[in-house]
Amino acid sequence: MSRMVRLFCYVLLFVGLLNACVQVEGLGVNWGTVATHKLTPKVVLQMLKDNGIQKVKLFGFDNKILSALAGSGIEVMVAIANDQLVVLNNYGKAKDFVEQNVTRYNPKSSKGVNITFVAVGNEPFLKDFNGSLVNVTFPALQNVQNALNEAGIGDTTKAIIPLNADVYFSPDSNPVPSAGQFRPDISEQVIKIVQFLNKNKAPFVVNVYPFLSLYYGNGQFPFDYAFFDGVNNPLVDNGVVYTNVFDANLDTLVSALKAEGFGTMTIMVGEIGWPTDGDKNANMKLASRFYNGLLPRLAASKGTPLRPGYIEVYLFALFDEDAKSILPGNFERHWGIFGYDGQPKFPLDLSGRNKSMLMPARNVTYLPKKWCMLKPEAHNFTIIEEKVKYACTFADCTALSNGSSCNGLTYNANVSYAFNAYFQAQNQVDGSCDFQDLAIVTTKNISQANCNFSIQIALPISPPPTPSPALSPASNPSAPTGHSPKTPFDSGSGSGSGSGSGVAAAGPAYASPEGHSPLALAFLTVTSVVLSLDGSCVLIPFCF
Repeated sequence: MSRMVRLFCYVLLFVGLLNACVQVEGLGVNWGTVATHKLTPKVVLQMLKDNGIQKVKLFGFDNKILSALAGSGIEVMVAIANDQLVVLNNYGKAKDFVEQNVTRYNPKSSKGVNITFVAVGNEPFLKDFNGSLVNVTFPALQNVQNALNEAGIGDTTKAIIPLNADVYFSPDSNPVPSAGQFRPDISEQVIKIVQFLNKNKAPFVVNVYPFLSLYYGNGQFPFDYAFFDGVNNPLVDNGVVYTNVFDANLDTLVSALKAEGFGTMTIMVGEIGWPTDGDKNANMKLASRFYNGLLPRLAASKGTPLRPGYIEVYLFALFDEDAKSILPGNFERHWGIFGYDGQPKFPLDLSGRNKSMLMPARNVTYLPKKWCMLKPEAHNFTIIEEKVKYACTFADCTALSNGSSCNGLTYNANVSYAFNAYFQAQNQVDGSCDFQDLAIVTTKNISQANCNFSIQIALPISPPPTPSPALSPASNPSAPTGHSPKTPFDSGSGSGSGSGSGVAAAGPAYASPEGHSPLALAFLTVTSVVLSLDGSCVLIPFCF
């Protein structure tokens, strides 16, 4: 710890804010920005400092965010979108890209942005992409790293590729971590990437989602195996005991790397987390259980049975993002450990030592304390439902879905929630709480029990972006569409060219939180809320 940091900590100790001095070794966060209302980079930067967070991953090159991070010392991973990979197969283009988006921020200067990683694409080998990016990913990686090297920063800024856990698996004949191997359809390209990363001293980055394992095999996955507090029937692999899917997942990767001669290669977890709404298993209680099992392990550098010791991990995510596509599931907008406004959702000690709790964002300005509600005398159900569909097309109504925090409200409360979500998304502007004279503005907080009718952050500009068109799970509301997480307990045939049960792919076989499956781009759909007379609420897709 530097002399200046020590001094800063002493000052904070004096004023009773020791929490900010906790060093979160190896722990980073994914800072997504797909939201209708975002905290300013200045406010977020202070929040990162207050919580001792020293590493962030950004899904893009937002100049305002990067400029705010300049001189902070925070390690930054910036991500290149998948649709740029073809362009970056041209070295000249890759060189220009690095000059315009990396070197311009002076990553080697103490006053610059400490860019440590450039993520080339995001899970490009997903089965959902049908091999469309397989042959362009490695050349793009090479060109970006070579451009970084030519710019003189390749020793401190590394090009990497965040991969989904579906790139490795274990065969049905031997479904244990020690039998891990890379998927046959992509193994040639993956091995080239591994060799190149290893040569440049860059890590293998994998995104792991134990939450999604719960939906594999129609509920056959052992529920407790997604957490870290023990199971009745652990998996035993040549005397090694596995009590959670996280260990089994990473050790399958370790085995796959070892089989190719890279058994000691550094592994980084680029995304891992637990959502808090939008699904029966997405709630604060289970999220707290998950994080309060994961973080102490990381603090103790416990590692996994085959890879004990330190593991660098980036939590997904810092904030909820209410404008994201919900193709994978309604939970997709609720991954944050903080809410949309930077307020902690539940008690959590990022140091993993039970010494301090999350500190909220400071100086957050909200819109006036006004809510939009259905008029009590309104009874034209046909028009009401049309207006609810409209409201939920342009605002986030996922908390109303089955199993979510606001499921089970009365009919009027369901409608009021949808109307208020739209009213807030539109910055409470005149006319946004009318709905053909069905609604009225109130200064009384109409939140109910565990269902918060939120007031949005005040923005200096308007209008905000609208939520991404989304495809909601229709045939099976309890199972996220597009996910095929694979576990040691999978007795099925698998969903990809690898026929095995695959211990490894506990993560989703879909474009992870910041990506989009081609299926999502093929149909322009929006989310609607269908209300029954008993007040229950279901999300279904409809086209327009």
